[in-house]
Amino acid sequence: MKIQPIVEGRGEVEAFPVLLRRLQELTSEWQFSIARPIRQNSSIIRQELNFKKAIKLARIQEDCGGILVLFDLEDDCPADIGSQLQQWADDLSLDVPCCVVLAYREYETWFLAGIESLRGYRNIRDNAERIDNPEQYRDSKGQLEKRMVPGCYYRETLDQTPLSAQVDIKHVAVRSRSFKKLISCFSSILSEMGYEDASEILFRFLDAV
Repeated sequence: MKIQPIVEGRGEVEAFPVLLRRLQELTSEWQFSIARPIRQNSSIIRQELNFKKAIKLARIQEDCGGILVLFDLEDDCPADIGSQLQQWADDLSLDVPCCVVLAYREYETWFLAGIESLRGYRNIRDNAERIDNPEQYRDSKGQLEKRMVPGCYYRETLDQTPLSAQVDIKHVAVRSRSFKKLISCFSSILSEMGYEDASEILFRFLDAV
């Protein structure tokens, strides 16, 4: 079986599966795989009909055993929008689990949360300062560039995947509520897919951070 992601950014099509496979590695469970994400415009999170169409499209992909939706939240309220999207997904009464995660404020916020593990990598400065509250920044990409070697710039389609492979997951989980939500959702999907041992490992990981 496969977990089918839905994402909005070009960089996330390649980067998000890398991040999910790192969570999979924590469980040592290899009986499921991560499918190539379906990319959808962020406007679907405002439109019930289009959102449900995207979920239905994910469901008909080959061997789909679960659906994981990831969008950047930016300035919106996670509780309000997240609960609405999850309700729209639940209304479809799918025969596979579906969970919605909103990265607050952007996917790159997770890199800020683990910035010390990225020092000296992909042009991140060796002395890039630790950030205890990365979600305070609206422009996470800009904040990431401020921590890069002068003259270097963050390039989503080139940098997002290698940074996803390098960032310290524990640091990110400690400092980002939305990343904890991702791990929780991933765990819940695995449990409903029948991988209860793998799910329990991830929930224990969350309890430990």
